Amino acid sequence: MLRRLALTAVVSLAALAAAVPASTATASGSLGPTPAAVPTSGPLAAARPALGPLPMPLPLPGFLDGVDGTGPGEAGEALTRLTVSVENTGVAGADGTFELECGPTGGSHPRGQAACDRLAEAGATRAGRQELFRPTPEGTMCTMIHGGDAFARIVGTWEGRAVDTTASRRDGCEIARWNSLVPVLPDVR
Repeated sequence: MLRRLALTAVVSLAALAAAVPASTATASGSLGPTPAAVPTSGPLAAARPALGPLPMPLPLPGFLDGVDGTGPGEAGEALTRLTVSVENTGVAGADGTFELECGPTGGSHPRGQAACDRLAEAGATRAGRQELFRPTPEGTMCTMIHGGDAFARIVGTWEGRAVDTTASRRDGCEIARWNSLVPVLPDVR
């Protein structure tokens, strides 16, 4: 959305720049009264204001955003597409590789809608967007609680951002991280 806004502004400014010389030439050649705010002598005397309305923002060409010029998510394109691979959970049906798509919900994930709701909830806060898939920083002091041999890898895009992370239950920090990703990851408590 921000990219689209910026490109629309650039295209609009380019159209305005192209319109200014034409309207300046018309304004300087006109015999009508000169507005009082326009200098009649000095270095700025030759500059005349562009007369007329500002140009409307132009839609972006299709090759910049999508096939038909719509942005991501506007033509049914999922902003979230994740591949979740889980192993050694000890929970029946929880191990395997699952596809998750949000916006609209789809894929083979067993709890797709709940997982998409959790991702949307995390994405609604700045802290959630920054922390959800971030690994535990090196040197963090974590409790030495072993939560099992469960291991997961999540790869894909979330809200248009690349994701490639792993999760385990090897210590207290990783257990908390795993639990924050439930129901994207299975609940193995």
